Amino acid sequence: MVALGGNALGKTPEEQLALVKNTAKPIVDLVEKGYEVVIGHGNGPQVGMINLAMEFSANKGGGTPFMPFPECGAMTQGYIGYHLQQAIQQELKARGIERECATVVTQVVVDENDPGFRHPTKPVGSFYTKEEAEKIAAEKGFVFVEDAGRGWRRVVPSPIPKRIVELKVVEQLVAAGDIVITVGGGGIPVVETENGLRGVAAVIDKDRASALLARDLRADRLIILTAVDRVCVNFNRPDQRELAEMTLEDCERCINEKQFAPGSMLPKVESCMAFVRGSEHGTALITSLSRAAEALEGGTGTVIRR
Repeated sequence: MVALGGNALGKTPEEQLALVKNTAKPIVDLVEKGYEVVIGHGNGPQVGMINLAMEFSANKGGGTPFMPFPECGAMTQGYIGYHLQQAIQQELKARGIERECATVVTQVVVDENDPGFRHPTKPVGSFYTKEEAEKIAAEKGFVFVEDAGRGWRRVVPSPIPKRIVELKVVEQLVAAGDIVITVGGGGIPVVETENGLRGVAAVIDKDRASALLARDLRADRLIILTAVDRVCVNFNRPDQRELAEMTLEDCERCINEKQFAPGSMLPKVESCMAFVRGSEHGTALITSLSRAAEALEGGTGTVIRR
C-alpha cells in the first residue's frame, strides 16, 4: 500500500500531467520487482483549486450551482486518478509489462460523533472579510476562522476513518493482479444513516485512510512517501539524526518528546503505528518517492515495526 502526497502531484492540471510521469516510474519499479501495488494519494492543492473555482463561480451568479465539499473531493479522485492511470499505463507499456491500472472512487465512513466535527480545523476555500464570512455562515452554517491575518476562511472537520466502503471492489481488483488507485484525498467522507450513506463536509487524512486500507487488505507493507528519505529526530537542528528503524515504543517516546510536527511527520508516524498494531506481520516504511524501490531493499527509509 503506497500513500502519495497531494503536493507531489502539482497545483494545476498541466503541472500535474508533467509531474505524474516522474511519479509513475518508482511505482512501476515496484511492479517490476513483483510487488502487488495499491496506491492512495492526497488531494490538498487539487481540492482547494476545485473548491475555489466552484465557490467563485457560484458567488458571481450566472446560474453556476454551489458545489458541496464531498462532491469536490470526488472530482479530485476522478481527475487525479485519470492522470495517474495514464502515466502508469505509459510506463508499463514502455517496459513491456502487461498489467491493468484502475481508479476506484472511494467512500470512507466516519463517525458522526467524532470529536473533529465539534472542532473543525482544516482550512478550505477562499479568504473573506469578517462581514462576508458572517453572512455566509448565517446562510449556509459554515464555520469560519481568521487565518494568519489574511482574512477569514472556512474550516471543515478532519475525522478519523472507520471503514472503507469499496473494500471488496479493491480486493477483487488486487486479486485479478491489477494496480489500484483508491482512497484519493483520504476518501470521500460519509456517515451512515437510516437511508444509507451521506456525504459530509470534512477532510480525512490520506495517510490514516491508507493505513486503514492497508490493514484491511492484509498488506505486507505500508509505504508513506514524503519529501525526506528518512524520519529524523531533532529535525533542522545541528544534532539532527536520521532513523533507519523504529519500534512502536520508539515512536511513542519520540511523540511524547514532540519530535514530529503535527501537520507534517506526526500523522505519518501515527498512521504507520496504527497499521503495524493492526497487522499480524506487516511493517511500515516512510521514505521519499524517488527512492521507494531502494528503500524496500533496505537502502534507505525508516522502517517501523513492532
